[in-house]
Amino acid sequence: MDLAFLKRLYERPGPYASVYADLTRTTEDAAKAAELRWRALRAELEDQNTPKATLRAIARTIEDELAMRRSEGIVVFAADGEVVYSERLPHPPRVTRATLAPLPDVLPYLAERGERFPHLVAVVDRLGGAIDCVDAGGRHERIDVPGDEEYPIRKVKAGDWNQSRYQRSSENSWKINAKKVAHEIDRAAERCRAEAVVIAGDVRARNAVLEEVSENVLEHTVEADRNTDIDDPGLDEELDRLLKLKTTEHVMTVAERFDRELANGERAVSGLPATTQALRHGQVETLLVADDADLDERLWIGPDPIQVAATPEELREEFGITDPRAERAAAALVRAAAATDSELVVVPSNDEPPVHPVGAVLRYTTLPTA
Repeated sequence: MDLAFLKRLYERPGPYASVYADLTRTTEDAAKAAELRWRALRAELEDQNTPKATLRAIARTIEDELAMRRSEGIVVFAADGEVVYSERLPHPPRVTRATLAPLPDVLPYLAERGERFPHLVAVVDRLGGAIDCVDAGGRHERIDVPGDEEYPIRKVKAGDWNQSRYQRSSENSWKINAKKVAHEIDRAAERCRAEAVVIAGDVRARNAVLEEVSENVLEHTVEADRNTDIDDPGLDEELDRLLKLKTTEHVMTVAERFDRELANGERAVSGLPATTQALRHGQVETLLVADDADLDERLWIGPDPIQVAATPEELREEFGITDPRAERAAAALVRAAAATDSELVVVPSNDEPPVHPVGAVLRYTTLPTA
């Protein structure tokens, strides 16, 4: 998971209020129940002496969601009287809680958010197609591709005197339109750097488009056997299945590399102290965290994201920091990983205690010489 989108979140001095709110409405008194759950979270923030301006900003965001009924859950991070980052959830968060701390409590959100691959969906027919391309930041680009050839588009019935001529003309029209759609798919996939492509629609049109798209797009493509439109929920299900498969493949690839490097005693470390030190020195290529890891242990941090250590003495000796602050390990690790352009991979535990609750694949094994 690319953490670059979090960098803006860490620009505030803090403290940060973090809220994971359940807004589900599944019973007759659902609206009242959701409001009561929010009141309980608000009381938790008040008990932690959350600044009033920050509390008001969070309240506006959540109460607006309750009024509009737009989501089943929401995560909110706020500081200095403003909501710095929020996201609606399609389901209630796995854990509901509200905390005030020097850093935002982002790991539960990242675990639920999961990997987000840029992707493209195209629905094609014999007249053209519709494309929806989504980049890594979740931004959509919708493209309608009208074909250049509209007639003849259907083959004539057998026995017509000009059957063979019209059949050839129809097939030529399909091919011309398919080539144009394929060209737009290639261009859109390159712009959003699509790592997953779903092509649906008329089966003959799909085949014609697949013959024309580039090899790079083709190797990331699956067909959806649906003659539908671009907004069909069934198409979302097919896309979701493909993205989950890609997530599993990515996590397995990284986990296998971590195990191999760790066994060889080379470019990997395991455990909180070693991982923290590697992050502090900018060595971490990929931070691995088990999804049920207990990372409520404390690390010590300074104002700069890379100033993170297992003891306050390390920060004093290495950076001359006179007032290091204690923070949850999970929050400190993610901030350091985002600042050093490290990837994050949340490894599913499969209901078994994690062998390595936290670890890292390294960019290099030793510190560069001056």
